[in-house]
Amino acid sequence: MLSWLEVTALIISGVFVGFINTLAGGGSIISISIFLFLGLPIDIANGTNRIAVILQNITSVSAFRKQHILDFKKGTKLAIPAVIGSIVGAQVAVDINKAAFEKAFAVVMLIMIFFLFFNTSKHLMGHEGKRNKEVDWLQWIIFFLIGVYGGFVQVGVGYFLLAAIVLSAGFDLVQANAIKVWIVLLYTPFTLVVFLMNGAVNWKFGLIHAIGNIIGAYIASRMAIEKGVGFVKWVIIVVIVITSAQLFGLYDFSDIYRLFLG
Repeated sequence: MLSWLEVTALIISGVFVGFINTLAGGGSIISISIFLFLGLPIDIANGTNRIAVILQNITSVSAFRKQHILDFKKGTKLAIPAVIGSIVGAQVAVDINKAAFEKAFAVVMLIMIFFLFFNTSKHLMGHEGKRNKEVDWLQWIIFFLIGVYGGFVQVGVGYFLLAAIVLSAGFDLVQANAIKVWIVLLYTPFTLVVFLMNGAVNWKFGLIHAIGNIIGAYIASRMAIEKGVGFVKWVIIVVIVITSAQLFGLYDFSDIYRLFLG
């Protein structure tokens, strides 16, 4: 039975994550960090995060669909290799030694700082001539590998998908973002099944956290401005440093949470 403080922490952090993902991206770092600090093992935290990812992307896909900017046909074709890759990545995540995965995840989080400091997506330019071409073998390889990464850890996969969709398929950033959330929505249920089959999902944590996630996404979607995005990025960077320090065994910050949560 979760305490009311744990429920509050999951919902409030979920609101923050939903808000971050809508305005800036990278919110999964917060999700997995809060799960770790509340006592979930890294593999279960990784699997539990997929619940909120699915619900958030259902909301996003619905919004893009209403705006008529989502190319379902091309997006689905690009998603096929990503789905296959995600199953492979998720299986690796549940099979890998837990200590090794903790170190790998810490490294991934530190790499994400680069993407937060340098908004590389602003420099991406699509080419209209590529949009009507059939998906080729190179795109299959690219999206398969991105799928492997997404299935393995999820954090920051949007950066790689966005770059691949713009550069290899020629879509502009708005259309690419719509296809990105569609691809993530298509492959994440498969990864969730893999984690479920291996007992690596905590439904209580995931669903309670997702409630806040949906609220945060709704609030952010109602805002027409991007106030506070810079602040949000610095918050994520601080969380990355703290969580990485814990995963590398430098300090157990979960003791602080246990102090407040009893």
